Amino acid sequence: MPDLIRHPELTLDCGARRNHNFKGILLPGNMTADEQLLDYSIPQLLRWRVNSTGDKVAMREKDFGYWKSYTWREYYDLVRNAALGLEKIGLRREQKLALIGDNIPEMLVMAIAAQSLGAISAGIYQSSLPDEIEGILNYLEVNVVFCDDQEQVDKLVEIRDRIPQVTRVIYEDPRGMRSYQTDDWFLYIEDLYRLGVEGGEAGAGHFERLVDKGQPDDVCHLCLTSGTTGLPKGAMMTHRNYINMGIQISRIDHLEPTDEYVSFLPFAWIGEQMNSFGVALATGITINFPESVETAMTDLKEIGPHFMFGAPRIYETIQSQIWLKIDESYKLNKWLYRYFMKIGEEAARYRMTGQKMPPVLAFKARLGNMLVFRPLINQIGMMRLRRAYTGGAALGPELFTFYQAIGVNLKQIYGQTEITGIAYMHRDGDVRSDTVGKPLPETDCKISDEGEILSRSPSVCAGYYKLPEKTDELLDGGWLHSGDAGYIDENGHLVVIDRISDVMHNTQGEMFSPMFLENKLKFSPYIKEAVILGDRKDFVAALINIDPIVVGKWAEDRGISYTTFMDLSQKKEIADLMHAQVADFNKTVEKDHFKIHRFGILYKLLDVDDGELTKTGKIRRDFVFNKYRQIIDALYDVQLCEKKVAAQFQYQDGQTTTVETRMKFYTV
Repeated sequence: MPDLIRHPELTLDCGARRNHNFKGILLPGNMTADEQLLDYSIPQLLRWRVNSTGDKVAMREKDFGYWKSYTWREYYDLVRNAALGLEKIGLRREQKLALIGDNIPEMLVMAIAAQSLGAISAGIYQSSLPDEIEGILNYLEVNVVFCDDQEQVDKLVEIRDRIPQVTRVIYEDPRGMRSYQTDDWFLYIEDLYRLGVEGGEAGAGHFERLVDKGQPDDVCHLCLTSGTTGLPKGAMMTHRNYINMGIQISRIDHLEPTDEYVSFLPFAWIGEQMNSFGVALATGITINFPESVETAMTDLKEIGPHFMFGAPRIYETIQSQIWLKIDESYKLNKWLYRYFMKIGEEAARYRMTGQKMPPVLAFKARLGNMLVFRPLINQIGMMRLRRAYTGGAALGPELFTFYQAIGVNLKQIYGQTEITGIAYMHRDGDVRSDTVGKPLPETDCKISDEGEILSRSPSVCAGYYKLPEKTDELLDGGWLHSGDAGYIDENGHLVVIDRISDVMHNTQGEMFSPMFLENKLKFSPYIKEAVILGDRKDFVAALINIDPIVVGKWAEDRGISYTTFMDLSQKKEIADLMHAQVADFNKTVEKDHFKIHRFGILYKLLDVDDGELTKTGKIRRDFVFNKYRQIIDALYDVQLCEKKVAAQFQYQDGQTTTVETRMKFYTV
């Protein structure tokens, strides 16, 4: 088994492949276009876009049902006005501007405006509670905060006396802000733009000189890690990190400037920054902003993106919606779906490996695509989709094959915040559902003696902000420690086993990956989340979260009445349904010690607000194990069938409530 792989492939001939992007641009000497872009900062690359394709649409936003477009030139004008406005209110080089809110064009405008001054932007998840925001703002030493609406502003008002270094709060949506308008601490973004216009008139060329000072290796953004093992850390990202990522992704999967991308992932997540900073500026694609988080899936149909990036939970949700559509359809449609799904899965194996399909199978696959799958994916807005990517957590092989079978070219990527999101990805015609693909160009990979995945790339961050000891643990001679266990297979693909700290062993010393088993179990449309247990135990057990939408529909179809999620989860009929799902799961696992012997249906959904999940949907295992310790102990008492528990819930405003219930346990 090889322990080091590198793919410096595709030394890009930009004149042949992307000449339309560089029309009229002279490159010095033998410098390739990619090399030129890597010498820019993000604001400089935005300016280059204006000079190259200034009248092309760069961003599009849906507001009050109407799509508003911004050209690259308009985008740059907004950045200039915002930057000069920020300078006028006192933001200086290396100071910090934090952004909290849903995805809107102004998030990018404000971030790049700060970077134009040599200041540093930072994203904070909009679901963060006031106390969390306080800790992050003080840790990152933030001076100015941008919020999209009153909800986020109110959180800052609550902690105002605890964040003395924050001198101004800028807001985009004026609704509900009337009572704050006489307080100089707050500033409406339109007033900021006006300050910038005045500043531009006062000193012609001043903004361009500010932009010229930027260097590609300057820290431009502090990206918070997911925090699976503790408080998030601020990864110091450079301009080169993002731009290199955009270049290397497009070297594997070429993007046209006319391609559309939908921005619905939290801006604080590296996955969204990777696309909105790196890919968009490096390739010239158009970013589309849905009207709201709630309407994102509906707006997807209007956008018809050419590529899409999302965490596994997004694809799990879409798969559940497809299952519901089929379940509500006529018997003939259900039969056609089941029949052609088997055909699709067989055809997918050929497509994924780049092999030529037998003529009969190819004909059946085209027929199934025409009759069933194209109408289906058209309903969810994926008709124009050439490629879809998933990352942030592992995706089960079954769900992976499902999307390939219905004609969605879903591919796995793997990386981490500290390497700008992606280090490995599948290539078309070389997609393997049990791997995360091969390294990106200019990325090295090796496996340490302890089995840890190590990576080296120009996209590796500069370290953690104000945490030199953690930085030393992260970076070792240029190699980035992932904290994940894995190996390189005979095809040069990386196989990720699990977090090194999460790999479990039973009492017989047999190893198993809880993440792998959880993903396999979650392929059931009835299961939304699962927590696999069994470290140093005699058998594997599971805590299961039912999917409230799918299971709720299943219960209604059978006349089973219920009031709340807690009530539904404890129904005998639901227990029988879950028993069948676990039994099916046990039939598919390869080894006996992978099989689930006991399970319990959790009375509440695992939730970010309760600290059980990270902002990107990963399980915070230590927290969950400690919180549900009594339930887990009862689960391993095979004589015990139920236990009285006090269920605690925390709401978004920080308030908590406790409800008593009885949780049942089941033996398979």
